[in-house]
Amino acid sequence: MSQYQVCAKCVMDTSDKNITFNSEGVCDHCLDFFENVLPNWHTDAKGKQQLSGDIAAMKSFGKDKDFDCILGMSGGADSSYLLHLAVKEFGLKPLVFHVDGGWNSDIAVSNIKVMIEKLNLELFTEVINWEEMKAFQLGYFKSGLPNIDIAQDHAFVATLYNFADKYNIKYILNGTNISTECVRNPLDWLYYGTDMAQINYVKKNFVDRPLPTYPFSSVLRHKVYLRYIRRIKVVKPLNHVPYKKERAMEFLQSEYGWRPYPQKHFESRFTKFYEGYWLPKRFGFDTRKVQYSSLILTEQMTRDEALGKLRYSALSEEDIRKDFQFIAKKLEIDEAQLKSYLDMPIRSHRDYPNQQWLFDLGAKIMKNLGLERSIKR
Repeated sequence: MSQYQVCAKCVMDTSDKNITFNSEGVCDHCLDFFENVLPNWHTDAKGKQQLSGDIAAMKSFGKDKDFDCILGMSGGADSSYLLHLAVKEFGLKPLVFHVDGGWNSDIAVSNIKVMIEKLNLELFTEVINWEEMKAFQLGYFKSGLPNIDIAQDHAFVATLYNFADKYNIKYILNGTNISTECVRNPLDWLYYGTDMAQINYVKKNFVDRPLPTYPFSSVLRHKVYLRYIRRIKVVKPLNHVPYKKERAMEFLQSEYGWRPYPQKHFESRFTKFYEGYWLPKRFGFDTRKVQYSSLILTEQMTRDEALGKLRYSALSEEDIRKDFQFIAKKLEIDEAQLKSYLDMPIRSHRDYPNQQWLFDLGAKIMKNLGLERSIKR
């Protein structure tokens, strides 16, 4: 067994089994950021110019239309702040789109409501068939894989792209950003959610019912066909403006009555349970290390602050007890069955059919074309 080591710059450690360190103890996540991401990350005049071009194109597309773009709304900080910018700063007319996978927290519902009402917008909600979602998520539990949130994540991505394609909406506003996400989750922690070879294997072997209405979209469909044939462009404005998450959340609270979450992604009750308890308990993966490391590298948190937070579990024992009960009840299984999934043999995405070669090839091509900066995953 290799010796435990934590990065001297951020808080990524050897729980990422593929991590490497230089002679000064700095990890490859940090080196990738400084060598590949930071030199190409522009929130200055260059970034403003690029964003201005995208905004102009969206307004041109939306002339005489009800909407000029579509924005997926989760109620989290990134999508909420992006919605504010889109309407108040950029003058856009976004169609606000929410995918309800059955796991919205009360805070998420409240945050979406206050943003929509105060910006005088309409909300379009697509509800995923709960029986299919439940069966799909149980299938991932049974598979033994780490990323049991793929059922929910895939539905969000596929539904949004399918809707944009169906109604000929050419621009998707996306809250993904370098500021809070410059360090990526290792593949062993959160594997790709659009690997249809693996998804189809899980469906066939672990899901006990058909999924006739569940939305699917392969990586080739939304990365190649929709992008280059249908000309649907994903625009990430938060990469072109100064974006500090704490300030953004303070602004949203004062301006809209928006409510913060204890941790990134906790707007979903399932993701809260999965990232806050399941991954650390079953696999030893704590996604806070990725989140905090991103904030350290973008100078929004000190390493000491991050290490201090990591001394404590993301969830209290009482929260874990309540969430365990809630998840079991929602999935219509007893707690003993849910615990049996916690104790079953651990599996990796490499144990089942997968298309990792395709993702690796795509990343290499994108990097060579200058369309992708980060190479670490």
